[in-house]
Amino acid sequence: MSLACGLPLLECVYCLACARWAWKRCLHSGEADSATWGLAAADDFEPVPRMCRLIMANYEPDLAAPLFAPPGGYGLDPACVLRRTTYADTRGRVTPYLVYLDHDHADIVLALRGLNLVKESDYALLLDNRLGKRRFDGGYVHNGLLRAAAWVLDAECDLLRDLLERYPDYTLTFTGHSLGAGVAAMLTMVVVLNLDKLGNVDRSRTRCYAMAPARCMSLNLAVRYADVINSVVLQDDFLPRTATPLEDIFKSILCLPCLLCLRCLRDTCIPEDAMLKDPRRLYAPGRIYHIVERKMCRCGRYPPVVKTAVPVDGRFEHIVLSCNATMDHAIIWIEREAQKALDLMLEDEDTMEVPSEQRMERNQTLQREHDEEHKAALRRAVTLSVPDARAPSPYGTFDGDERSRHYPERSESFPPVGARQRMNWNDLIEQVFDRDDDGQIVLRGSSGSPS
Repeated sequence: MSLACGLPLLECVYCLACARWAWKRCLHSGEADSATWGLAAADDFEPVPRMCRLIMANYEPDLAAPLFAPPGGYGLDPACVLRRTTYADTRGRVTPYLVYLDHDHADIVLALRGLNLVKESDYALLLDNRLGKRRFDGGYVHNGLLRAAAWVLDAECDLLRDLLERYPDYTLTFTGHSLGAGVAAMLTMVVVLNLDKLGNVDRSRTRCYAMAPARCMSLNLAVRYADVINSVVLQDDFLPRTATPLEDIFKSILCLPCLLCLRCLRDTCIPEDAMLKDPRRLYAPGRIYHIVERKMCRCGRYPPVVKTAVPVDGRFEHIVLSCNATMDHAIIWIEREAQKALDLMLEDEDTMEVPSEQRMERNQTLQREHDEEHKAALRRAVTLSVPDARAPSPYGTFDGDERSRHYPERSESFPPVGARQRMNWNDLIEQVFDRDDDGQIVLRGSSGSPS
């Protein structure tokens, strides 16, 4: 009798729990993720639309006669494209990319395209991972993306070094979309750890813009490299919010909505502090720029607003159940909304008629604010007991001069190193690749043929 009376109570509790979950999920909108963040400045956000166009240029068969150019064109000089690769050139190790010498903005850009849905090599790159497989610089990263980044840097190291020596005032920028964004973030980490390979270039000359990136590094690394890596997310984009391992997503690509709903239900039941303390959990890298153009329970698009922060907790932890979740991932829409947002920022500045001297002072103030925000995020990570998080030095620099270098820890993937020993680039290559009889780099574990 008592058991029979208890069943309706359990059913009521179960129904209430499901109703609470549905209420929270259905009312959670993309704009809520960045509701407490500050607004981005125009000078800070200016490179984003330009980087999007350089990424899109990878899709053109002939840059001299573009077929898919956005309004206003790509804004590049085909003669300044120093290198452009195809899948035949990379032999499936990484998506195609180009190296562009941007004299107008004093920038050297390596731009990678996103996932090609008809290329098996791109899926193989995504599937080359499992939770906790690759430990790197005191955290965890996506194994396949790291290997792709190592291949790109080994192939282009000489060219980039020559350009940086020839143009000492130019910056070095890595950018990419989706799959390419993850590779660009990994590239930036490896370059920062091996600055001597590019002629001892200063860390401040290196930066990354990752458009709609996959979760590719653990939280401690995502926060630590926020001074050089920037992620751009459009409204409800599903990929930066998907904690599901990429290999599980693309194994279930035919039933992706079902998988996302199940993961959404599972992640709702996991406390956020438990997520933060899992050292293997991957996140979107670096500082995040969130483009918000829609509002809850309102139809249509609004003038886009760009929010920015270096979040630790609440870092895009929940998937947004939105019909725009996949459309917001497209590089075309990211470029379009980013350009609209930048135009609005510039219009506001023109209206205020800010003098050039005050603009320079504001840029310096903005840089100081970013540095302070980065240090606050590092302290926040330590406060929340994020595994392997490191607090900034009270003297204004990272402990042990870590702003210019970081040191990998003992792991199964890399040989033990001393506390003051920098990672050797050749050791990294040897750990990730083999060389065949002709001296060509081949993926470790392969038979010498490209995967």
